[in-house]
Amino acid sequence: MKVPSSLYEKIRKNIEDKILTGVWAPGHRIPFERDLMSQYGCARMTVNRAIASLVDAGLIVRRRRVGSFVAQPHIRSLILDIPDIKADVVARGGSYGLRLLSRKVRKALRADEKALAGQGPVVVLRCLHLANGRPFALEDRIINLKAVPAAEVADFSVDPPGTWLLDHVPWTEAEHRITAINADAATARVLDVPSGEACLMLERRTWRGKANITAVRQIFLGATYDLIARFSSKSVAPHHRSPA
Repeated sequence: MKVPSSLYEKIRKNIEDKILTGVWAPGHRIPFERDLMSQYGCARMTVNRAIASLVDAGLIVRRRRVGSFVAQPHIRSLILDIPDIKADVVARGGSYGLRLLSRKVRKALRADEKALAGQGPVVVLRCLHLANGRPFALEDRIINLKAVPAAEVADFSVDPPGTWLLDHVPWTEAEHRITAINADAATARVLDVPSGEACLMLERRTWRGKANITAVRQIFLGATYDLIARFSSKSVAPHHRSPA
């Protein structure tokens, strides 16, 4: 049976309009196919085709046994830049939000913390980055207060730690490690996704001369983040630029 293209286009456009105008925000569950069949008085094939075309366009994501949802904004970043998550989200038309989950000032405890701080105090932060009201990335960060004393009184419930550091602390060297992971139960709860969801984990250290500035681990939802590098065969190091 031939799918009636006019009805398929109507369903697609109606859903697309709700997404693009913000009536259905990122993370909103799309009505089940049986409900759309009843609403439009059509066959499952017609509804499925409309949904599939929106998935291909990147406006909808399907989760097996859960349903279809409005996709989160898709952020792209070069592998070797120092990303400013807030600037990236805003630059792409999204609404940025921040939740400071915990903040402590204490002595460095573990060997890696002592190496970072040179036996001095550190500020330890955990925060959740939001894009259009939905979890986008979970961040755990340590800042060396010997190198950045102003961080002890900075209000990281207002300014994201990464944005604040880029604005206040010049850096000369950075080291990245990128890993594909599946969210454990605790991380999945914070990011509001099923346990085992595909994620990208970015671990980074930055220095100013010989002084360690910060160490951070950021876990991004795999469906909403790309890491990209561009370089030539003649370059010693990959080309990089800031996304902000």
